[in-house]
Amino acid sequence: MNIRTNPIEELSENVSTPFEQAHAMPKSVYTTEAFLKAELETIFSREWICAGRADSLKKPGDYRTMEIAGEPIIILRDGDGQLRAMSNVCRHRMSTIMEGCGNAKALVCPYHAWTYGLDGRLRGAPAMNQNTDFRREDHRLPPVRCEEWQGWIMVSLDPDAKPTSEQFGQVAELLGNLDMTDYRETFREEHRWDTNWKVLGENFMESYHLPACHSGTIGHSSKLEEMHCPPGFETFNYHWILKDDSIPLALAHPKNTKLTGDERRRTWLLSIYPALFITLTPGYFWYLSLHPDGPGGVKIIYGGGMSTDYLGDPEAAEHLAKVKALLDDVNVEDRGCTERVYRGLCSRMSEPGQLSHLERPNFEFAQYVMSKVVSAGA
Repeated sequence: MNIRTNPIEELSENVSTPFEQAHAMPKSVYTTEAFLKAELETIFSREWICAGRADSLKKPGDYRTMEIAGEPIIILRDGDGQLRAMSNVCRHRMSTIMEGCGNAKALVCPYHAWTYGLDGRLRGAPAMNQNTDFRREDHRLPPVRCEEWQGWIMVSLDPDAKPTSEQFGQVAELLGNLDMTDYRETFREEHRWDTNWKVLGENFMESYHLPACHSGTIGHSSKLEEMHCPPGFETFNYHWILKDDSIPLALAHPKNTKLTGDERRRTWLLSIYPALFITLTPGYFWYLSLHPDGPGGVKIIYGGGMSTDYLGDPEAAEHLAKVKALLDDVNVEDRGCTERVYRGLCSRMSEPGQLSHLERPNFEFAQYVMSKVVSAGA
């Protein structure tokens, strides 16, 4: 086996091959600390990362916390009802301030009770009156870029990141009359799986695995000869499926007059680079937002809900409960498949195989990753 020591060089050679002759990404881009370091520096520290749905933070003071590339972040709705993100590290002795999610009138550090407003300004600092250099106005929590895009909370550590409306503008054009702002989140969970974040991302991007991996749930209705993976875009890839009426929520609600023809039964599978993966139907949606937790671990935000058309429908809640139960079973299967892939990646005898025509999105994702990490020189 030809072994190199530089994973970026390996990936560069991998993506320079024409797609028709392409192989899966080199093992080193999944398993080495060096490549993970490059990803954290050039992707997760610079790109837009999804923190969930904006409607999950409804009232002033609603907040949730997360960590991006090692940075503790708090996302909240301020007193004026605007979304904000800021550092979740106290300006005194650098303790993290808030944990989990909830509602708060102020952000109070649990170490020395320094207290910040919902705008990040320091309001109170006990026993600091004898420090002659101390000024409250000098200790605001550093702001973090935060935008609402199509109902999603998007956060970036890069103050110069291109606005989400520009970076992902082609998504809305592609979806046409299907507006992601017309959906409400009804469940959200957080998980950790023992696999690389890219393995799970690639698993979402292709339906080639459906008949085998999901033989116990949705695989029986998946026909390889009917799958189509069109070329993607610079910032996302996609494919779509036309659904029948076996899952009522997958179809447009009878009162919906915006969607016509196949739009009323089309399910979109959107991979928004780097780590937001959305399944969107006219009636319901679900999503994964990923973040690496070491080379062999991935933190997952898993959520979903339904379109506003269905919110008042007396049968919608029962239908959604059935969909959620099915999705949970599908995730159990996906976890097993993706964790087995990572174990195989760590084998000395394994080598990346050739890609099927149904794995075009995976190849495009590899090109995206390469375009970002090349500057790190890992």
